[in-house]
Amino acid sequence: MTPLMCPKNRVLMSDLVHDFIFCSARRTPAAPALAYGAARLDYAALAQAVADASQTLLGAGIGRAERVAVYLEKRIETVAACFGASLAGAVFVPVNPLLKAEQVAYILADCNVRVLVTSVERLRLLLPVLASCPDLRTVLLAGAPADIPQVPGLTIRPWEAGAGSAQPHRVIDTDMAAILYTSGSTGNPKGVVLSHRNMVAGAVSVASYLALTPADRVLAVLPLSFDYGLSQLTTAFHAGASVVLINHLFARDIVKAVQEEAITGLAAVPPLWMQLAPLAWPANCSLRYLTNSGGAMPQPTVAALRAALPNADLFLMYGLTEAFRSTYLPPSELARRPDSMGRAIPNAEIMVVRADGSRCDPNEPGELVHRGALVALGYWNDPAKTAERFKPAPGQDPALPLQEIAVWSGDTVRQDAEGFLYFVGRSDEMIKVSGYRISPTEIEEVVHATGLVSEVVAFGVPHPVLGQAIVVLAVASGTDADALLKHCQRRLPAYMVPAHIALHAGTFPRNPNGKIDRKLLRLSYTTLFESTPTP
Repeated sequence: MTPLMCPKNRVLMSDLVHDFIFCSARRTPAAPALAYGAARLDYAALAQAVADASQTLLGAGIGRAERVAVYLEKRIETVAACFGASLAGAVFVPVNPLLKAEQVAYILADCNVRVLVTSVERLRLLLPVLASCPDLRTVLLAGAPADIPQVPGLTIRPWEAGAGSAQPHRVIDTDMAAILYTSGSTGNPKGVVLSHRNMVAGAVSVASYLALTPADRVLAVLPLSFDYGLSQLTTAFHAGASVVLINHLFARDIVKAVQEEAITGLAAVPPLWMQLAPLAWPANCSLRYLTNSGGAMPQPTVAALRAALPNADLFLMYGLTEAFRSTYLPPSELARRPDSMGRAIPNAEIMVVRADGSRCDPNEPGELVHRGALVALGYWNDPAKTAERFKPAPGQDPALPLQEIAVWSGDTVRQDAEGFLYFVGRSDEMIKVSGYRISPTEIEEVVHATGLVSEVVAFGVPHPVLGQAIVVLAVASGTDADALLKHCQRRLPAYMVPAHIALHAGTFPRNPNGKIDRKLLRLSYTTLFESTPTP
């Protein structure tokens, strides 16, 4: 029996992330749920699509807690596959559609993906690297592929609605629901493991302070592999609101979609807001709220958005994939505290602590620590990094037999006497471009792979549009910066391609520990993009 056929006296509860869809389908089956182009699904149709996807995956032999990767642009099948995997009792792994073949292969191998949902065009890009994914056994192709490639050892067939009646694997809210990959400081992406409880608690919390209702229409602009992008679905489905998927090419496409689809909620990262703010918005714009995360919003952009969209509330937020969302600034506080990250979201506690775990005094800089139901289960296949970031929460009673685990963010913040938080800086070398956290090591390894350099360093410098831009310095002979840039363009997604590559004369300077002195090298480039015009 599908979830739509469950007894009418069943209590409508959302313990598991896919329950959001089925509970909304029981309450308001004819309400709009999901749109992509000309395709329009009400909640009854969306629930059926998810139930069918679950049967398709169970028919492909997916086991309990096995991983289903979804490597597609935003489309109906992407949503159905993710939530269908959850309903089946598997774990979905949304893969950023901008990633190149080698990066996709790393993810597939790292979390032992069993089933891959993709398109025939994307599969052709992956053919040279599939041999490095030994656990992959089935590929399901969305769309209508005319010519399906054959790969020894793999079952490759079109994605078709499953008509079976297999029972989903039993899971509870503390079980894995999804793995979201984010760049790691070791150079390889890290898979953040999220439980159903994490995702449900996050959606309920955010939907509450955004005051989402079934009348809201949310435009899904961000990648669904990004926790901030995925949350546009979970929060809307929890509230019974509708989602419009868009794969935009230009910022003006978003403005057009807002107007044509009567969108009430829009989420973006600072570089995109900087493109959107100066555009011509309709005087009677339907937007009720705007949200920002993935970096600080420049004050001129805040002012431009408030002038262009005076009837839309602007929520400035801070989050990290390891705990989804930590703080938000109520719109009523925006004028008084324009540089604040806000206070803790509902059902989370945010602490500012010293190195020994003791609480900082008001306005004393310290590390942001997040505790509560949103704290993830750790990093997949990386116990060392998990132990560094997921540690006992400060201030617990030592007599407790089991200590609660919190996320230690690595970000330095301060908290004023009224509890509002302010970002100070990062304590690691991660680069943040357009909301993406990027490992310098990952870029350095790509440049090293050319065989043309003896040393290479990548770091981030301030950029007025991107937040940070990537600068690469290389010690090399017999090549030039253009050749290295072209190699990066072939091997890296667009957001990871360096904005500037320079050749360095001689060896790099070292610090007292014998390591390359990145800070010294960075000093010469911190003002490189100061003259770059903002949109």
